[in-house]
Amino acid sequence: MDLQLSGKVAVVTGASKGLGLAITRTLLSEGATVVAVSRKTSPQLDALASESLLHVAADLTDPDAPSRVVARAVEAFGGVDVLVNNAGGPPPGASLPRFGFATPNDDDWRAMFEFNLYSAVRAIRAAVPELVKRGGGAIVNVSSTMARQPGAMNVDYGAAKAALNHVTKSVSEEFGSRGVRANTVSPGPVLTAWWTEDGGAADILAGATGADRDAVIESVGPEMMRLTTGRFADPQEVADVVALLASPRSGSTTGADFVVDSGALKEV
Repeated sequence: MDLQLSGKVAVVTGASKGLGLAITRTLLSEGATVVAVSRKTSPQLDALASESLLHVAADLTDPDAPSRVVARAVEAFGGVDVLVNNAGGPPPGASLPRFGFATPNDDDWRAMFEFNLYSAVRAIRAAVPELVKRGGGAIVNVSSTMARQPGAMNVDYGAAKAALNHVTKSVSEEFGSRGVRANTVSPGPVLTAWWTEDGGAADILAGATGADRDAVIESVGPEMMRLTTGRFADPQEVADVVALLASPRSGSTTGADFVVDSGALKEV
């Protein structure tokens, strides 16, 4: 299926690894030009180098960074058609999961909202005028199933993502008549560096459960989260949904949340 993304300009945050890298690769393969945003590049992102890819180094916890990124995209390619707010997860220097409501302090809450909510709000604020100038476009915000399934783990993260879902629907409602669509994609556990890197979620859960990190990824984690498929999602499976929502072929899809969670959410 032709997603009609050829010639479109997409800004993707958190693009150097994990979901962001998979999203960047997928949009490039569909003919889009991608402005890939991350604090630093990676060998995997460098391997995608072409005239259709521009890396912009930015720390999105800097309040001025999102507007600079959008301005750079306009300067380099003449405008913006797609914004993918993918950057999120543990703020720089933090590790998740965290257990218990009382565990994160005020600074932890501020950092979590800065990285997972405010950076996206600022990017949307900067991008919407450019999307409107192009006659419309797509915003895809990467949220989480934790926004819809509160619990005693990662309370601050889930709250930030729930707020992001609200913002997405509000933006959809206000700017839909001007051609701007806004949707969320809510992954469950995805096999990315968040889980697999040293000191990541697999190691933390291994310490809490007495299992080893490989067992956490292969069996303990899927069983704890009651994953219907019995496995974590692959980043490409999330990237494919993001690309579809970025596509003009999803022209009547806005204000929606698409779950890619291996069947973790059981609610109707």
